[in-house]
Amino acid sequence: MNNELVFLKPNVVVEPLIDSWYAWPHLISPATAALNIVKRHLDIFESYLANPEAHAQAVLNPKMLGGPFMDFGGGKLEEVKALMDKTLEERADMIELAKAIKALNNMLQTNAKGSSLETLYEQVPEILKGYVELYYDLNNNASYRFFESLLYKSKYNRTASQSIALWITNNDHRPFCLSTPRLEDDNVLRLNIPFSHKGIDELAKMKRQPQTISYIKEALGITPEQAPLFETFFTSEVPATYNKYTGDKIRMRYFGHACILVETKDVSILLDPLISYYGYHSDVEHFSDVDLPDTIDYAIITHNHQDHILFETLLPLRHKIKNLIVPRTRGGRIEDPELKLMLTNIGFNNVIELDELETIRFADTVITGVPFTGEHCDLNIQSKLCYHVQVDRFGLLFMADSRIMEPALYRHVAEAIGKVDVIFLGMECDGAPLSWLYGPLMVKKLSREQDNSRRLAGSDCGKGMSLVNIFHPKEIYVYAMGQEPWLEFISSLKYTDESNPIIQSNRLVEECTSRGMVAERLFGEKEILYKRDGVHETTAVAF
Repeated sequence: MNNELVFLKPNVVVEPLIDSWYAWPHLISPATAALNIVKRHLDIFESYLANPEAHAQAVLNPKMLGGPFMDFGGGKLEEVKALMDKTLEERADMIELAKAIKALNNMLQTNAKGSSLETLYEQVPEILKGYVELYYDLNNNASYRFFESLLYKSKYNRTASQSIALWITNNDHRPFCLSTPRLEDDNVLRLNIPFSHKGIDELAKMKRQPQTISYIKEALGITPEQAPLFETFFTSEVPATYNKYTGDKIRMRYFGHACILVETKDVSILLDPLISYYGYHSDVEHFSDVDLPDTIDYAIITHNHQDHILFETLLPLRHKIKNLIVPRTRGGRIEDPELKLMLTNIGFNNVIELDELETIRFADTVITGVPFTGEHCDLNIQSKLCYHVQVDRFGLLFMADSRIMEPALYRHVAEAIGKVDVIFLGMECDGAPLSWLYGPLMVKKLSREQDNSRRLAGSDCGKGMSLVNIFHPKEIYVYAMGQEPWLEFISSLKYTDESNPIIQSNRLVEECTSRGMVAERLFGEKEILYKRDGVHETTAVAF
């Protein structure tokens, strides 16, 4: 078999891990990683070992989905304890970094009273010296920023903690990604390689381009002991051929959640690439990676949340992506890691930063960054953009999970960007509380009232209709609801007909339909062809 040409099986998971936890953006940037190790991972370890039965009961309760509960049925205590001990030993430097960040915060709160900060540099914890700049805001509140690029050059950027888990799946079920680490498993092959490893690209290419087992073994450094399991991940069966779009229209394909592919015969644009990547039977009809073009001209990220920037999808697509567009981030604030730095450090060499109302122009297409408000719990986060994509005279506005805090903003935007024919709007309008995602980064513990009032929430019906009244689109689609089954281990969402996001999105669809617009809440897959002059052409739906 070593010299036979084979393909990677369509249902092989390529799962990126850090310290055996599912890799997401806050585990890449060194400062956020340190705080998540201490205030998320170690807390969950200790809680599980102290009361495993409570965790076992919690994961059975739908209301507890997404909570800090390990999904091991109360078992695997020895393995969990061993992983915790390994973390304490191998990540001692990150634990010290987290302690130093806390000490820096305390020092500034105690000593920075409005006078010059220059003398306080002597009191910066030793391991942070040279990595932070102290400053006041205009209200004389003291804070600091990281020289984040230097942190990536330091010992705190330990790529040896990164690995890839390969395994075969036949369903969508996985434990919630932020609360359950991946333990050793006889059916899972762990490759201790960094995410920037070129062998990952060579493996991903084999979904469509055959290669020999001996070639890919060498590319990934497969040992004789790993070979028997590794060889089960390949097949001689030829995959389906991708048929490139060659028509004269604009083709929109919805891949689930916030992932949309916009294609013309000349260009392909993929937004928020979270894709059901694995070929297996599902009760929900959906596009998968076999429906993506061989070359993606522009992949676009709207914001830095784990359901919009998913390394499990991005890494296997890396070899296809010519340009990766991300929101411009500056400031070195711990809650807002720089996306370009992050992605460059895991092997993307083609990252383009875009700012608000900045444009990228090519052929007959213009991509414009649009302000993105809300959904970030009132934190000062810049790594977020909505996007206006215009092809000839046809405009599509992708609003992601934005919550329309001030309609006047979008009246100004409407004057600046021009015609909008279609709006895509996220309406997960309840959202998780601030602590669910940003809790490990907070200096002070929030009260329950504060935590519940500051949520990761998208628009409700009223805020969505304000967009309709401003932009007057012909069509509006609700998306990014986290409803597809392959999203559950990331978003932890399960709706019923009584769920507020469903009620609110139903109201918006009904109101828009009553006005003669095309309106729908997307789920599974959808394909639409548009004429370049803005006339709606055809719709193909498969649920």
